[in-house]
Amino acid sequence: MQKTSPILNLPNILTMIRVLAIPVLVLVFYLPFKWSDMCAAALFLAAGVTDWLDGYLARRLNQTSPLGAFLDPVADKLIVGVALVMLVQIHATAWLAVPAMVIVSREIAVSALREWMAELGQRGRVAVSQLGKIKTVTQMTAITLLLAQKPGFDAFGDIVMTPWLWLSYGLLYLATALTLWSMGSYLRAAAPELLKSGD
Repeated sequence: MQKTSPILNLPNILTMIRVLAIPVLVLVFYLPFKWSDMCAAALFLAAGVTDWLDGYLARRLNQTSPLGAFLDPVADKLIVGVALVMLVQIHATAWLAVPAMVIVSREIAVSALREWMAELGQRGRVAVSQLGKIKTVTQMTAITLLLAQKPGFDAFGDIVMTPWLWLSYGLLYLATALTLWSMGSYLRAAAPELLKSGD
């Protein structure tokens, strides 16, 4: 049997599909139809499932590759960042803008930390932890729920908080707390290198 190409293997194809789904997600989210919210949420949820699936298949089929190792986290951060930008624009409230800012800032900081540690040959110290995986699941669930229903507004322009929104915001704040906790864990792991004297 011919060996699968390290580029055109199934895990990498799934990751590329996740990246290509981003403009589709944006388009669907802004369509003026009642079903667009649920469709956007379904697309985002499918992206989250493929995030787990491509990693599982890469390990199961022994099809890991440098392209996959690079593209997989990039795809995750792109789709989460784009979804949060859309949600901040629709909700237009500090209650959503602040956790979105924390989540995006954390992703940038941790990515930079991992790149720097990799240059030192210490990438393993800041590898994805179990806590990071729990954070990702909570974050994906919160964003999916927020995408599934655009908020309503009262006569004063304030968001009407329904039980659905309370649950969505609650999960987003839990994801934000886990985001900060996991970032703290990575910083502690990298502290010996970060605090070395420059002499």
